[in-house]
Amino acid sequence: MERETVMDNNLPADSIEAVTRGLASAGYIASRQIATAVYLAERIEKPILVEGPAGVGKTELAKALASYLGRELVRLQCYEGLDEAKALYEWNYRKQLLRIQAEADGAGWSEVQDDIFGKEFLLARPLMTAIASELPVVLLIDEIDKTDQEFEAMLLEVLSDFQISIPELGRVESRTHPIVLLTSNNSRELTEALKRRCLYLWLDYPTLEHELAIVRLHAPLLPDTVARKLVEVVAMVRELDLKKPPSIAESIDWARALLLLGASDIDAATFTETMSVIVKHRTDIELVAERVGLALA
Repeated sequence: MERETVMDNNLPADSIEAVTRGLASAGYIASRQIATAVYLAERIEKPILVEGPAGVGKTELAKALASYLGRELVRLQCYEGLDEAKALYEWNYRKQLLRIQAEADGAGWSEVQDDIFGKEFLLARPLMTAIASELPVVLLIDEIDKTDQEFEAMLLEVLSDFQISIPELGRVESRTHPIVLLTSNNSRELTEALKRRCLYLWLDYPTLEHELAIVRLHAPLLPDTVARKLVEVVAMVRELDLKKPPSIAESIDWARALLLLGASDIDAATFTETMSVIVKHRTDIELVAERVGLALA
């Protein structure tokens, strides 16, 4: 679970074109479909459920959106067994215990109870942080498919009203409306109730031209011929039956590595020397070397 601070750019999402330009200024090349989903989410105040294979830019979309809008990014990283306390809030038990021990002898429970259940003893977790924030934020609920349906049900209740009830303190209501992105690697089917309440965005690996634009943005000094061959080779690698196909971030890493090495082409030798940047499993390396390496040779 992370909380990140971004610069205030004060750029309004007042049109789909403005969203496209704004995300590009934050280093994210968005398709029309992505920009439309972001624009609608901001305007009609609905979460976006972003699904797709790992490494296609789901998390980066939230980071770029926060940067572009000048909002703080509040991130809840989901994992198996995540419960409400880690997502909403929990009490600082050590601090409460110290306060109880510091109370004068003979103090009644009612006096102690009123004292230790104040805001200063509350540990706000990401969902509460986003709801209680005085300034609008971007709330990223990352890899929601790793949690169970009980957690989904709790999340639906929070996202529908944007308020949290704390028995000892009362109700905490949102002062602003966060832009919410939920990401999923599609490892399990999410409930229909969750999907009904969200805008849906499917992100797949980009087309050759789209990925070429991304590579050029992040490695502008790489020769165009090398950049184009890079995205073509990455596409060939992704077509193989691999444990882990190369992500967009790994395409960018490979482009920077080739630039650093001064590569003027991607031949079989260059590919063999550098393919560990995009291929990360031993069995995958053998398969890629056999298929793609031979094709380049």
